[in-house]
Formats: sequence, structure tokens, C-alpha cells
Amino acid sequence: MRLSANATAERVRRLSRSGAIRAYTVDVDPRGSRRFAREGLPITLIARGGQTLRTVADAIALQGVPVVTLQADSTQRDELDAALEQAVGEHGVPEVAVYNAALIRADEPGELSVREHMEAWAVNVVGALNAAACLAPMMAARGNGTFLVTGGMPEPKPQYVSLSLGKAGVRTLVTMLDQRYGSSGVHVASVTVDGPVAPGTDFDPDDIAERYWQLHVQPRHQWDREVLHGGRSPDRVRPMERRP
Repeated sequence: MRLSANATAERVRRLSRSGAIRAYTVDVDPRGSRRFAREGLPITLIARGGQTLRTVADAIALQGVPVVTLQADSTQRDELDAALEQAVGEHGVPEVAVYNAALIRADEPGELSVREHMEAWAVNVVGALNAAACLAPMMAARGNGTFLVTGGMPEPKPQYVSLSLGKAGVRTLVTMLDQRYGSSGVHVASVTVDGPVAPGTDFDPDDIAERYWQLHVQPRHQWDREVLHGGRSPDRVRPMERRP
């Protein structure tokens, strides 16, 4: 969905009259979705797999908020644009969007083909860029919104070449999106998770989800562009980069 600035502003005014404010999750992220649902935000879930969508949607619906599910592959721009356009058309411009898709695999330098590297980059970085290109201009036209990306790999690792490159790309992408849309009221940030996500550990999904919510409600003069989740103790959760 590519609109001119005037068309975007007019569409936002029209959609805002519906009063529907939504949280969107691109590639189903149950941790973030549950946290936003606890605050009463209706949820739109977008993912490639229908079974995953149904499972997560059923769990979130128990919290008593409306849940909408849409299927799309984050690496296919037409599919992703269509899903986001449908969600916006039916439910309004989201208050917050979370991009959580990632291709996680171990690979050494020189191990992957060019095509395999491009496939990983498409999931890890380009999908986030396309989601932001669709939603951030509408958030900016409205004057507020939050666009979050799940990051990782605060230090690159040669055992995870494609993922290290992807997460470095996420960091750069967030900076550029902030430069483009931050002055218009859109908080763009990433949560960098420095470990394997598993319930009951230092990287419990519910603890990580709290970082999403904290970024969403940060006062504008305190906006962080990146927060590191290094574990449960407060000294292991810290801003890595604050917006100038």
C-alpha cells in the first residue's frame, strides 16, 4: 500500500472516526500480543501459518479482547501489504505494531549460498521495512504510534552469520525509521534479546513482552530506540540507544 502524503492523511482522518485502535503483530508473537491484550487493546495477528494463528488467537481471546487473524508471508510484499491494508480498512490505524519474524539458524562464514542469505535477509530485515513502510506513514499522519521490532545478537557471532547480519540490519533500520518518522510522533524501537527465549528462564517470553509495553508507553522525551533484555534482573535490562 503506497499512498501520497495527502491521501494518507485523508485516509487516517476517515479511519480514525471508527474509534478502533488496534495492536498488530506481524508473524505471530504470543508474548507481545498477550501483554497488549491485558491492557484491553484489540489484537490483529498476521502470520504465514494458519494453525499457528488459530492457536495464538484462541489463547489471546481468553483475555476478553477482539482478535482478528490474517495470513501473509512477511517476505512477500504484496501479501503483507494486502493483509495490513485489510486490517487498517476494517479496524483502523494501529496504536502499536510489533514485527517479530526472524529466520534463526546456525551458519558459519561461507556456509550459506547467496540465495540462502537473501532469504534470511528478506525475513529478518526487509519484512520489517515493508511493514513499516505501510503503517508508519499513517501513524505519522495521525501524529502518534509505536512500531517495534524484535532484535537480538547485541554482539555478532560467527556461528550465526545470517542472523548476526540480520539483527545488525534491524538496528540500522530502526535508526532510519526513527529519523524519518520520529519527529511526526512515531516511536520506532527494537527490543534486543540476548539469549534463547524459553519460559521460566532469564529470557521468559512474558518478561520480554514487558519491554514492548514499556517502550510503547514511554514519554516522548524519554524515547529509547533500543532496549537490551539480558535477563530478569533490573541491571540486565537497559537502554542501548536513546533517541537524541
